[in-house]
Amino acid sequence: MSTPESDGAQIEVVRVFTDATGRFGNPLGIARAADVAGADHQALAARAGYSETVVFEEPENGRVRMRIYTPSIELPFAGHPTVGTGWWLYLKGSPVSVIDVPAGPVDVSVTDGMAWVRARSEWAPAFTFHEFESAELLATLDPADFPEGSHYVWAWHDEARGQVRTRMFAPAMGIAEDEATGAAAIALTAKLQRGLYITQGAGSQLFTEWDSDGWVRLGGRVVEDHPVVI
Repeated sequence: MSTPESDGAQIEVVRVFTDATGRFGNPLGIARAADVAGADHQALAARAGYSETVVFEEPENGRVRMRIYTPSIELPFAGHPTVGTGWWLYLKGSPVSVIDVPAGPVDVSVTDGMAWVRARSEWAPAFTFHEFESAELLATLDPADFPEGSHYVWAWHDEARGQVRTRMFAPAMGIAEDEATGAAAIALTAKLQRGLYITQGAGSQLFTEWDSDGWVRLGGRVVEDHPVVI
């Protein structure tokens, strides 16, 4: 049986939720299922080392089936992998309108340089939310302060405009600190029941829209990075 260690596997890489100039963003590993046939997908994701790596089947009739892996566990849904993969398939000339992940069908669209997905907040992993009085306090936190669990810490930057500053620490997923966390942004949007403009990590930007029927739209900018062989 082939393994990522013995054969090597090419992983495409994009950065999801960049700022307007293409800086920052959360790296995402993208692999075609046919290219990693016989490989242990979880081991592949651990070796890649990104907060998430996805394995997708060939798109068909505007849909694609996909699985999502952190370095330590498989997730039924995550935001930055669906946004990033939707954008990448569009860039490569194979646009889809639906990404099927274990949690359910995720609607996808790419318009005006932004990729958007539509998902339900209950699909997100369980996060512990911590509201702080100021973004300055968030900056003092260290991943070592959160030795277990999955924690999304946030503070209003401008409540009237829905501007939020956030960080995310998820050792339970094998992620000391995540640069940009789409599922947590969806969950916070549902919790507050309003659209948000989120700045996370070093400067990544996420945008959400709340729908009263329980769905949340999540969007952001994506840029292509260099592929890697692992």
